[in-house]
Amino acid sequence: MIEARELIERRLRTPRSEIGISVVVPVYNNGGDLRLCLGGLRAAIAPDSEIIVVDDGSTDDTASVATGMGLRVVTLTRNSGPAAARNQGASRARGAILFFVDADVVIAPGAIERVRRFFADHPEHAAVFGSYDARPGCGSMVSRYRNLLHHFVHQRGNADASTFWAGCGAIRRSVFHEVGGFDAGRFSRASIEDIELGYRLRAAGYRIRLDPGLQGTHLKRWTLASIVRTDIARRALPWSRLILESGHAPDDLNLTTAQRVSAGLVGLAAASVPLGLLRLELLGLTPAALLAVAVLNRSLYAFFRRQGGNRFAVLSLALHFLYYLYSGLTYLYARLEYGTRGAALAVQQVLPVRRAVRPLEHHRLQSRQSPVPGGRLIRHARYFVLQLAKSHLTGKPL
Repeated sequence: MIEARELIERRLRTPRSEIGISVVVPVYNNGGDLRLCLGGLRAAIAPDSEIIVVDDGSTDDTASVATGMGLRVVTLTRNSGPAAARNQGASRARGAILFFVDADVVIAPGAIERVRRFFADHPEHAAVFGSYDARPGCGSMVSRYRNLLHHFVHQRGNADASTFWAGCGAIRRSVFHEVGGFDAGRFSRASIEDIELGYRLRAAGYRIRLDPGLQGTHLKRWTLASIVRTDIARRALPWSRLILESGHAPDDLNLTTAQRVSAGLVGLAAASVPLGLLRLELLGLTPAALLAVAVLNRSLYAFFRRQGGNRFAVLSLALHFLYYLYSGLTYLYARLEYGTRGAALAVQQVLPVRRAVRPLEHHRLQSRQSPVPGGRLIRHARYFVLQLAKSHLTGKPL
């Protein structure tokens, strides 16, 4: 174990004189935020570093913002998602360090130097990431809630991180290419491509640091609909699938024990309402469960109050309860999906496959490509119906 760790550290060591940083900024139809993002980067860039803007098939004049500043622009012919865009930027980078910055993030003035200093002083680490700061660019209450929640979670996360974040995160270029970069095939849209990369980094034995002092201002404007849609379709569902596939759920960031217990308590509170119509004594579970959630998250809600007063804290509490509810339900859906797939595999091993019934591998491929949220479950159900029909016609039990 010690020899393996020493080998990894030797592979990671880079002389101070050779450290250069390539800042990679993926962007799609967001020239306004990009202008502010690049302004911050140009003010902080060092002579031996570079900025690479990857235009992910924008349909407007976003790319002209970067070219007008005299920056290097890589243009993709079609919109392929930030995973593919970052990979393209990394393939053209010359720096020993890849610093990924989202186009709607304005880094702090000393962020690039902080990244440079970190890798020079910590040769045993392969990657580092930070957080949004506590000054969101959009002043709407929903946007402030969302960005401040991210800030709080990352500020309290474990320094020895179990994952990665590409909104403001850096990685050694050699390690990035060694592990295969972002999985653009699996994540064709903005999703958990950075989290999945972090899983592979840790599985390969590399260390990742969460640096709370590495910060940037998030400019994105959120609405309630965009929060729920993003959290379910692009975060909770793919992350739940990743957890079930890998068998690993780190006790960190959004997955701490307190977070999981809170999601379960909010689910209990929601379930006790209709059950209370049958047995009135069950109605008492709702306030008790929600009170327990408030106690578990009291430091977060106190932070919201300090940032925006009582009204903002109450709104944030309600949004956070909603977040726990749909996140928990999404995980349950993912478990059901994962379980039915496992059952289908078990059935496939027992029953011979006839031409009248699609092979399981084709069934799995079709379920993965289903464009609708419930498509996977529908296809799994249809598969079982076909197998039951086959059992009935042949007289053979399942």
